[in-house]
Amino acid sequence: MKNAVVLWMGLGAGAAACTQLPLESNVANRASLRAATITTRPPDSAGYENRPPRDPNGIARYYQGRQIAHVMGHEGAGWLERDDRSQEEGTETLLHELHLKPTDVVADIGAGTGFFSFRLAPLVPRGKVLAVDIQPEMIAELKARQLKNGLRNVEPILGTTTDPHLPAGKVDMVLLVDAYHEFDRPREMGLAIRGALRPGTGRLALVEYRAEDPAVPIKPIHKMTVAQARKEMEAIGLEFVEVRETLPQQHLLLFRRAVK
Repeated sequence: MKNAVVLWMGLGAGAAACTQLPLESNVANRASLRAATITTRPPDSAGYENRPPRDPNGIARYYQGRQIAHVMGHEGAGWLERDDRSQEEGTETLLHELHLKPTDVVADIGAGTGFFSFRLAPLVPRGKVLAVDIQPEMIAELKARQLKNGLRNVEPILGTTTDPHLPAGKVDMVLLVDAYHEFDRPREMGLAIRGALRPGTGRLALVEYRAEDPAVPIKPIHKMTVAQARKEMEAIGLEFVEVRETLPQQHLLLFRRAVK
């Protein structure tokens, strides 16, 4: 998906953790060439602002004061399935912290290759996982993996930058792992997600690298603070529940859709 997990970290053992990869470098170089032609405008009523990129790894659009990051393309699909990802990110801890019920409907937005979708599926045997991505290539890869693993309660969905195409009011949990910060249209996507959550009980689990911690080896544009995350989620009408700091390098922020 265009808002799939970002390819920020160096791959070689001798590379720095935040080494810029060729894919991101090419995008950043194009962005810097365009920056001179971008006219700064004040924020609009939705919270968007267009101005030259402060960080070359981001686009020339800002939301609620935050520069939106460039997205990883489907060419990075293999990196999403790297062998050490589960240990590095504390995947089992995250899945435990979601406290899913067997009948839950879970939306994995920015599903990519299905790294989380296929780990969520056994936890909701009488429910289902809606695996959303906006890149057709990622959806094709997800379907190919599904044919091999036989997990039939995963439903691949091709979304857009403004609409994940989820059923209204039917989703118990939306999971966003290292994806939200690169949404091209975060307000529109956020409102669509809010509309998909069950009123009163539907929850959003937002996982983002901790911007407050300089020791987390991720480029700043691919991190978020708790304050910024709360600001953006509350702007679309989601209520903050709590933040859990049980993951090695990421915040796990929980929000819910109120009844009203």
